Amino acid sequence: MLPSTFVMADLHTITPELFMCGAAFAILMIDLFISPQRRGLIHFLSILVLVAAAVLTARDMASVQTFAFTNMFVRDIASDVLKMAVYLVTAFSLVYAKPYLQDRDLFKGEFYALALFSVLGMMLMISAASMVTLYLGLELLALSTYGLVAMDRDNRLASEAAMKYFVLGSMASGLLLYGMSMIYGATGSLQLDEVYAASGIASNQNMLLLGVVFMLVGIAFKFGAAPFHMWLPDVYQGAPTAVTLLIAAAPKLAAFGMAYRLLETGVGTADVQWGDMVAYLAAISLVIGNLAALVQTNLKRLLAYSTISHVGFLFMGLVCADNTGYSAAMFYAISYSLMSAAAFAAIITLSRKGFEAEEVSDFRGLWQHNPFHALMVLFVMASLAGVPPFLGFWAKLEVINAALVSGYTWLAILSVVAAVVGAFYYLRIIRAMFFEEPKGEAPRLHSDLHLRIAFTINALALLIMGVFAEPILSWCRQAFPV
Repeated sequence: MLPSTFVMADLHTITPELFMCGAAFAILMIDLFISPQRRGLIHFLSILVLVAAAVLTARDMASVQTFAFTNMFVRDIASDVLKMAVYLVTAFSLVYAKPYLQDRDLFKGEFYALALFSVLGMMLMISAASMVTLYLGLELLALSTYGLVAMDRDNRLASEAAMKYFVLGSMASGLLLYGMSMIYGATGSLQLDEVYAASGIASNQNMLLLGVVFMLVGIAFKFGAAPFHMWLPDVYQGAPTAVTLLIAAAPKLAAFGMAYRLLETGVGTADVQWGDMVAYLAAISLVIGNLAALVQTNLKRLLAYSTISHVGFLFMGLVCADNTGYSAAMFYAISYSLMSAAAFAAIITLSRKGFEAEEVSDFRGLWQHNPFHALMVLFVMASLAGVPPFLGFWAKLEVINAALVSGYTWLAILSVVAAVVGAFYYLRIIRAMFFEEPKGEAPRLHSDLHLRIAFTINALALLIMGVFAEPILSWCRQAFPV
């Protein structure tokens, strides 16, 4: 018998999630009954699922907050914007992944099933109105990504990366769960709105703040923020590049959703305390990420340390603890997800069976042999470096402006210096493409047409969306009206 608090309207509110769950199981079952030669159908259906989920989300785009299942699930503009971005970035990731997986005999249905289950986990994290819902989504995402990293069982580096990811990820989840239990002990509730109401008058403020500290550690780990970044370079390098792309892009959107739900809608009354902690995490990430990236020759490790520095920029929006900062952080999360997907796709487009284009030196002479593709890679690196008028420039400008408005001048100055330092290692890749000769075989593009078209669209979008950034900014500001 259904609980008395259950109403049919709840199912309408979570229609995209229900569809994604059913589709992921359907993909898993369909894969059992088709031959390996027809596995391209799984790829097509998975992208079709993401398109259908986007239609379901856009059809009933939320204009006001809608709660479901006794306030455990929330749907609002912020959640819908983030979900649409997750669908887009994941669709790009699947297009990029197909030729890479086919070349390495990893083109299997479970890759797509796990990818869709990870998307479901992200959707739950983004729409969580309770710590229970958020933790359920987080673990669904984590378990799916652990399996994806370990897909190539015959690869020693991939197996080692999966073990590191699993062990450290489990520890971070435990710390996050412990922090939630401390907050429950201080406020008597796991509902985020009730936690917000009770946190300002809680009798045991020390227990509350201790819980916030443990939660911040869990959030920092999921983002890959320093000093909780020890898993990130090894996992990015060890995992198959198609999997690295998948876990490097869209999950950052879910991590932002988790941080916003926990810090603002949960313990927003303690923003003075956690704001300073997030500011220090941002500063450490900016410094460590950029300095470590300077000495990397492996491109996947370079992008991993680059991710840490970008997380520092994203945290600058969270530091502000107001709607201006949250809209800037959301804009940065969306921008970085698109840039990260394009950056790892640049590696895949030059990789082929028996060859991984993971070293900076593998891009030498690309301009002489394929000028158009070199130009597209230039767009990606320029956007990551924050060169105007690319999308990355406006994303950095928004979070820096938000930090200045909130009085974190020292952090804004540090971020500008970090951006200048970061530009140096992106310029190394550009120099290799345009001004250096290949030592061995000249770089060759992958023969897959869909891969090349998707990469071109992705790279051009970083320029076009930079020139016309205002509509996306307005969308993010609507999610957090001032």
